[in-house]
Amino acid sequence: MNNAMTHYMELLATSQPWHLLIFMAVPVICAETLAITELIILFTRNLAGKAKAVSKVTGIFAGLYFLGIFIYLFVNAVIPLTATGGWRGPADVIAVGFYLSGIIPFLGMALLEVGAIGRKRDEVGKLKLHAIFVGIFLVVAHVAMIFGMLNPELLMIKAM
Repeated sequence: MNNAMTHYMELLATSQPWHLLIFMAVPVICAETLAITELIILFTRNLAGKAKAVSKVTGIFAGLYFLGIFIYLFVNAVIPLTATGGWRGPADVIAVGFYLSGIIPFLGMALLEVGAIGRKRDEVGKLKLHAIFVGIFLVVAHVAMIFGMLNPELLMIKAM
């Protein structure tokens, strides 16, 4: 087994530090900010304070930012890799797929914050939905990171 990398890790390792900042640091900082503000709101029950304002701005920013990442990587990585058979095995597909699936909770949060979804929910209902989106993002991001760090040859079935 050689030291092959998934495309996820290769993306983060190239063009240092820019790719790491653009594709990892900004989304993770947004997710952590959202998680912390969710906890503050939960413990203080202040649905109109500074933490709520930070959460709202961060949720909208994260959704729009990650939409840009999703479109860029889908067009420049997923389509070409799929068309040319360039995937490096199941771990590679899982890492990239889960990373890109972060668009669902991040865009969901943004849509919730601008009132495009969840209009009939009260503030507590919106807070619950927001917290669910944060949790989903944290799960998919961690699955992407775990599989992204694997040598992609580990999950490949080789003929004996």
